[in-house]
Amino acid sequence: MRWIILIVFFLLIEIYAYQVLKTLTRNYWVIILYFVITAAVLGNFLYQWLTPVEGSVLTGARGYAFGFLLSVLLFKLILTLIMFGEDIYRMGIAGYEKLSSSKGNFALPSRRKFLSQLAMGLAAIPLASVLYGMYQGKYNFRVLRYTLYFEDLPDAFDGYRLSQISDVHSGSFDNKNKIKYGVDLLNEQESDMVVFTGDLVNNEASEMEPWKEMFSQIKAKDGVYSILGNHDYGDYKNWNSSEEKKQNLDTLKETHAEMGWQLLLNEHKIIERNGEKIALIGVENWGAGGFKKEGDLDRAGEGLSEKDFKVLLSHDPSYWQEKIKKDPKHYHLTLSGHTHGMQFGIEIPGWFRWSPVQYRYQNWAGIYEEFGRYINVNRGFGYLAFPGRVGIWPEISVIELKKGSKPA
Repeated sequence: MRWIILIVFFLLIEIYAYQVLKTLTRNYWVIILYFVITAAVLGNFLYQWLTPVEGSVLTGARGYAFGFLLSVLLFKLILTLIMFGEDIYRMGIAGYEKLSSSKGNFALPSRRKFLSQLAMGLAAIPLASVLYGMYQGKYNFRVLRYTLYFEDLPDAFDGYRLSQISDVHSGSFDNKNKIKYGVDLLNEQESDMVVFTGDLVNNEASEMEPWKEMFSQIKAKDGVYSILGNHDYGDYKNWNSSEEKKQNLDTLKETHAEMGWQLLLNEHKIIERNGEKIALIGVENWGAGGFKKEGDLDRAGEGLSEKDFKVLLSHDPSYWQEKIKKDPKHYHLTLSGHTHGMQFGIEIPGWFRWSPVQYRYQNWAGIYEEFGRYINVNRGFGYLAFPGRVGIWPEISVIELKKGSKPA
């Protein structure tokens, strides 16, 4: 039934899109080229989709096939919406003429060429945006800086800077030079600490092998700390045995250590300066719905008091809404990822921000505050499924902690 609905939907937008092309040109070769491109994109997608692969995650050629199909569908959908709107207008004019004319004829006015030209121009915007996102946008790294104020921040940590990356998804990478640029950009921030908030791979620990040396170059004065994300547990692949799956997770944990990253598994680390301290807590993944729920905040924060200043790493921001923000131990700042900002949206800093993912996650990108507690949701360093980013760029968060109250 799903395939029937998909085919009917595709045929409908194909018919409308062809009306635009037919209005603009009668050139035989242009029309042939149009249908050849459409058939190639659809055929490639079906081939990739029907070819058996390891794991359920869209990556590599499969991801690109999805990206090309998405770009073509968006292009034709815009054409369809505009042409459908024109058809409503044409039918209204024809109906009015029939009622007001003594002859009583019902004849649709011809399609207007300028409207077809306008439709083609508007439809080219999402087409170009998706293609740009696939080849450039996914490596368009941005450094986003935030300053957060806390009355109870220890004096020794006034001005302390943390850099955060999340959702590396190394199994999707296809350009070492671009990734090296992102890693170098992270190191250039010279923060006191670097944290990684989960999803190092898509399916298997082996995906990180080509990238271990590069990511081991990430350094900070107080170290690099990390946690696990939902993809790190190997849940999106069929394993031959539970032992094989466990070995994969053990290998991934060893990878963190080999890179010099301190992996926090429902535990905490005390960071000291001049006799004062803050606590860095890392929980395993906890996600709403069907996502893995290994996170244990109570265990991770055992021994800490309400008065201790605390920074928490939690991959999925759902845990912040579920438990963290209202926990009596008062977790000052939570650093999360997971959403990727859906890798698609519109952001005008300080003015407007939108992505379809906001209808799934209350906290989906950037800084949020409730009850005097903060969460930063990093938009992700890598990408997954759709091999690109449009409007929501890969992010390096730099957060400076300041003592005192926020300036008015």
